[in-house]
Amino acid sequence: MVNASDILKASLLIVDDQKANVSLLEQILRGAGYVSIASTRDPYEVCELHRKNRYDLILLDLQMPGMDGFQVMECLKEIETGGYLPVLVITAQPDHKLRALKAGAKDFVSKPFDLAEVLMRVYNRLEVRLLLPKPFSIAELLETVRVVLCATDSARAQLEPLPDWRSQPSADGLRR
Repeated sequence: MVNASDILKASLLIVDDQKANVSLLEQILRGAGYVSIASTRDPYEVCELHRKNRYDLILLDLQMPGMDGFQVMECLKEIETGGYLPVLVITAQPDHKLRALKAGAKDFVSKPFDLAEVLMRVYNRLEVRLLLPKPFSIAELLETVRVVLCATDSARAQLEPLPDWRSQPSADGLRR
């Protein structure tokens, strides 16, 4: 079971090219008690940031210059190979909502922001995300397998071969 404390400690990334939107979302979320909030105004940084930090939720603006939110989601899909894209899109365009959900976003928040709606949608998305098993990379899996195999080899080497009692003479000198 996920409790409110776990949800408030979840890692969030806010992505919006508008400084005012980033500041407002940070203020709303910090005011509600969220403690692990990062942000960027550069959509080209998102995938690398997520690869390094594995955010529990990414609040992603769809309309940004250079690289839009749909392109960012395509990049994130290459990282989130387990199928769960931790994205809550931010949009002022009603026709973008369905397209974003079809592209893999899990929910959306409309602009202009409604404080209660933002907080409820973020909380609900994080609750679901934290109930799912944590994704791990193939590299992490391979490292775990390597450690287990090394430990097994080490334990095997420490065991002395047990003598075969059938080939050992008994106290009376007879083989049994």
